[in-house]
Amino acid sequence: MGETPLTTAPSSPEPEASNENTTPIPAATVKLEQRAVDEPRRIKVIVIGAGISGILAGIRLPQRVPNLELVIYDKNPEVGGTWWENRYPGVACDIPSHSYQASFEPNTRWSRFYASGAEIEEYWKSVARKYGVYQYVQLSRQIVEARFDEERGKWLVKVQRLDTPEKEIFQDECDVLYSCIGSLNQWKWPDIKGLHDFKGKIVHSANWDSSLDYEDKNVAVIGIGSSAIQIVPEMQKKVKMMDHYARGKTWIAMPFVSEWAEAKNPDGKDFYFTEADIQRFQDDPEYFYQYRRELEHELNSAHTVTMRGSDLQKGAISFFTENMKTRLAKKPEIFASLLPPFPPACRRLTPGPGYLEAIVQDNVNFIPQEISHITSDAIVTEDGKVRPVDIIVCATGFDTTWTKRYPLIGRGGKDIGEKWKDFPETYISIATDEFPNYFINLGPNSGVGTGSLTIVLERAVDYVCQALQKIQRENIKTMEAKASSVQTFQRYCEAYFPGTVFTENCRSWYKNGKADGKVAILWPGSCLHAERVLSNPRWEDWQYEYLNESPHGWLGNGWTMADVKPAADRAYYLERSKVDVPPEGGAPITMI
Repeated sequence: MGETPLTTAPSSPEPEASNENTTPIPAATVKLEQRAVDEPRRIKVIVIGAGISGILAGIRLPQRVPNLELVIYDKNPEVGGTWWENRYPGVACDIPSHSYQASFEPNTRWSRFYASGAEIEEYWKSVARKYGVYQYVQLSRQIVEARFDEERGKWLVKVQRLDTPEKEIFQDECDVLYSCIGSLNQWKWPDIKGLHDFKGKIVHSANWDSSLDYEDKNVAVIGIGSSAIQIVPEMQKKVKMMDHYARGKTWIAMPFVSEWAEAKNPDGKDFYFTEADIQRFQDDPEYFYQYRRELEHELNSAHTVTMRGSDLQKGAISFFTENMKTRLAKKPEIFASLLPPFPPACRRLTPGPGYLEAIVQDNVNFIPQEISHITSDAIVTEDGKVRPVDIIVCATGFDTTWTKRYPLIGRGGKDIGEKWKDFPETYISIATDEFPNYFINLGPNSGVGTGSLTIVLERAVDYVCQALQKIQRENIKTMEAKASSVQTFQRYCEAYFPGTVFTENCRSWYKNGKADGKVAILWPGSCLHAERVLSNPRWEDWQYEYLNESPHGWLGNGWTMADVKPAADRAYYLERSKVDVPPEGGAPITMI
């Protein structure tokens, strides 16, 4: 049956003598890499952040990237990211619970249509436990600096231990740095004169003091974003009096996927699943699967509402207006103050269960005036009115510039803060030029205005897994988005967004708190558009450097792992699952 296969790769043979008149090729240019063509080289990845993206990375990278060393650093003492950090009263998901979970780990036991923050946190912790993520996580570790070493093709990462009295700093290094921090990570105080002269209790929604006792107190809530819209109805039930400072205007949406929600909850408030609902989900997997598919289908069908002049956009204006007017009938002056001049979805749409009902209660003062300043015991508006208060709650958002977290130094000493000081430009949200071997989840232009965010996060992780496999397989030292690819994506964004409501005249965190300017947060397209783009990498949009300056190093030494492993299957291509049998008579061409 022929010669016995070799079990180890031989050394490179000397070329045989030849009488042909050829020009000798210098030996240095033909030196073979002593590795099989499909042998993945050892690679180390540092993931920053153990929120949803970091948890997904901790599942998929070990699953799909062989010969991997992985560490996940997080500054918090527990995984969960924003769902560990945000503990304010009423914190909850603002899309349906069953659409805010991993595609591979469905949860039949959500208690509410819009799950509470604590329930979401526990779900993602359970996912991390089930799939072994904790073995890679180092908690209470804050990144102090990350600097790229061009000569070695490594990231040098300084990390501070937050759980020791000395808070000492140590250095780690990796081949690839993967940022899974997200955009809502660094909260900020509002820029109000005298804010820190206040002698009562002051708290930010993203840094909540769980010991805060606000029952029967006079409380001020500053802000009109999604956090404030959740905080107000929860605190209103217990406070003596609430002053709600809402200088902006906003649309309060009906519950997303309203047809199913309305059948369960016709008054528009949040609702709980009954034990009978949950039991049916568990006992009838096909029913649950179809329910989840229909829910996600409807959620992903709302993208047209973001397009200027669309029928769905016009219908939303009429529907939301009438709904808000009806629910604010007790205090019609609030409706006049709250109704926006801009279209729905220009700012983030929030369903806000119970919010409109809360702000018309007798113990709530809705205050649309600008705040002038804050004294030791009161808030003063620009009309000169002084309102004493015991507690101030700042639901005033985050720094979304991506430039003030820690020094991130790329090629040629380029600091990301300097590079992105005017606008954070990326290639399809996951990388930027001058920062080799650096990937981002939930970076600039990655969020979705409508649809499922979690599937986009999953696809971004899938993309990075493929990039890591390419780096291993092709003997790549550095992989970097081309500057031209970054510019092409930015020009595409500039062409896309003017046709949407996101560039209308509304102050939005999509535009870093500005009323105009470029959209920095959102993906330029539907969530399904993002899912498709991230599912199909264009490797030609990247530039590469190779180990040992050997562009042919990816070919290895002429052997495969099947050749050199004694027990390997050397007819693997005939395995039934790998043989693609075409239909008899030929396949019909699919017409779209």
